[in-house]
Amino acid sequence: MLPTLADVLELPAVRRARPRVVVGADRLDVAVRWVHIAEVTDLAHLLRGGELVLTTGIALPGDPESLQSYIDGLASAGIAGIAVELGRKYHGALPEELLRPAREAGIPVVALEREARFVEITEAVHIRVVNRQLEELRESERLHEVFTELSVEGAHPDRVLREIAELSGCPVVLENLAHQVLVCDLNGEDPATLLASWESRSRGVRVSGRTSHDSPTGWLVTMVGARGQDWGRLILITGAAPAPRQIMLIERAATTLALGRLLERHEESLERQTHRTIIAGIIDRAYSDPDEALVRARAVGVPLSGRKLVGLVLRLRESGTGLAAQARLSDTAEGVARACRALRLTALVGSIDDLRVGVLLAVPGTGGLESHLHRLSEGIGERATAESVLAVGSVAEGIRDVRRSFLEARQVGDVALHQQGGDGGRPFYRLPDLHLRGLLHLFRDDERLQTYVERELGPLLDYDARHGSDLTEMLRHYLSSGRNKALAAANAHLSRPAFYERLRRISHVLEADLGSVETCLSLHVALLSLDSVRGRLSS
Repeated sequence: MLPTLADVLELPAVRRARPRVVVGADRLDVAVRWVHIAEVTDLAHLLRGGELVLTTGIALPGDPESLQSYIDGLASAGIAGIAVELGRKYHGALPEELLRPAREAGIPVVALEREARFVEITEAVHIRVVNRQLEELRESERLHEVFTELSVEGAHPDRVLREIAELSGCPVVLENLAHQVLVCDLNGEDPATLLASWESRSRGVRVSGRTSHDSPTGWLVTMVGARGQDWGRLILITGAAPAPRQIMLIERAATTLALGRLLERHEESLERQTHRTIIAGIIDRAYSDPDEALVRARAVGVPLSGRKLVGLVLRLRESGTGLAAQARLSDTAEGVARACRALRLTALVGSIDDLRVGVLLAVPGTGGLESHLHRLSEGIGERATAESVLAVGSVAEGIRDVRRSFLEARQVGDVALHQQGGDGGRPFYRLPDLHLRGLLHLFRDDERLQTYVERELGPLLDYDARHGSDLTEMLRHYLSSGRNKALAAANAHLSRPAFYERLRRISHVLEADLGSVETCLSLHVALLSLDSVRGRLSS
């Protein structure tokens, strides 16, 4: 931290001049960034703000209008204060014509009752400022080293948050855009106290910009994301106003978390790595020209040019961690590749992430796609031991539409994994096999869906959190009853007048017409989306 004016007044070089605060004794906590010696009145344009101006007053004008103009200029520059040495121009006291405008502008004025060595004062203050800047630089370098090492290691968010807590001495929480805790390190604090009603409390903390401090809660909050897509908030519970070091710490940590999410990959065979790279390039749009993927595929012995293509995703169940999980994923990918070779199917096969294996399949010219998918499903079942489901995207006419096919298959696989067993365990799944709840479930981790929920229901959820009310549940009764108010009131165990009053309050809070079919449909979808998001994170 920069020294305050109170700190400067305690320096030996200043004390020897017997400083006396004559204006602004309640503003001595202002930070002093630099010291400027000046015996001219045309000074404001030379200042940058935060300076302590030292003067003997010898060149100051005598008329009130000129002194007012002098003080106004210093105030516009944002100086920390003025120190005037007595004895050269002013004897015994400073004139009221100088003190009055300074008092009105909120500028502290200090009278130096003895002759002051201005050079010694400037040296003393500047040493303090420079030493603090060096300390901040060293701290910045240390944080850079710590988080660079974590990034290189591919550290899990648990490890990153543990490092934040140790370096700051404060609890830290990583939450998603729906205000639900993903990871936390409470630094010894009681979880029951710190995490109680977290969602409603977090909803009350609205910050501006990337990083901001909320004074009532003592939360230092920064957004987490990359490539223009924020996916969470990192919260350091500092209590008091944060120090610059804590702001630097949380922002560097947020960058590490975002980078870790982008770079998370696992080891696999060279062939699988090559196939994965091509598939990932298609999904992530890494190729400036999509046809580059065809060239690369051909170079590894997988000709795809001039063929209809389809994206397949084998979705594994979540189980195991560490090296065992990596080995399971690699074995599964190799098993899928062997099944494709055995059936003489032209395909790229590689892991997409730690739970999914992607297959870019060239649609066979004979035999029909359905029969080949049935045979491939059987072959995967024989060669891949991990429990999984096979999801199939829409057929793409060319490489430019393959990304859509993969994204569709990935989403279908997520939902099908939870539906498997209810329909006899299908050999593979397509999007038409899913319904609305399943569709919302597969988007449960998508920031866009969370943003949609917040846009549609945020005011109502905030209202319930602030007032302890149940308007969200009343809206659910109303929509689930097909907008039949009498039936909804009965299901909510309320009298009709009481239920109608709640509907009027809901309409007012949301500024929505509950008589509109389109509005109610949008709200109903938002409620189902909220259930998917909350159900995913509480399971």
